[in-house]
Amino acid sequence: MTRTGTSKEVGPGHALNRFRKARAYHETARLACEHIDRLGDSDPIASNVALAAIAYADAITATYSGLVNQKDHATAAKLLRNSLGKSLPDSQLRLFVKLVGAKDEVQYGARPGRSDAAAGLIKNLDEFARWTRTVLAARSVSPDE
Repeated sequence: MTRTGTSKEVGPGHALNRFRKARAYHETARLACEHIDRLGDSDPIASNVALAAIAYADAITATYSGLVNQKDHATAAKLLRNSLGKSLPDSQLRLFVKLVGAKDEVQYGARPGRSDAAAGLIKNLDEFARWTRTVLAARSVSPDE
């Protein structure tokens, strides 16, 4: 597989594996959210939400264009748009950008995140995951196998 700018070509099976990885990050975020009182900081939840969103997007881009984003998360939205074209709803693109947008801040910043934000992050990720499942099913990629 070759690298093309900030993306890399991937083979068959990559989409399903990235979807499974996304579900693992998603569930980790959900479990952490259930224990937010013990954490005292929503940043670990936000970090896993961002990683899940990126992996969900990778599953889509791998399915539709045979490419996944590498290292530059700022360009992940562009690859998602390029892969789906006009069939990508603006609302889902905005949601993706929102989920991934705070990744660097929450992973490398020192200020603790607000615990009231955690539930909203999970709700938004749930929505993005449902949409991802629908988009993958349209190409006969069944993440429930």
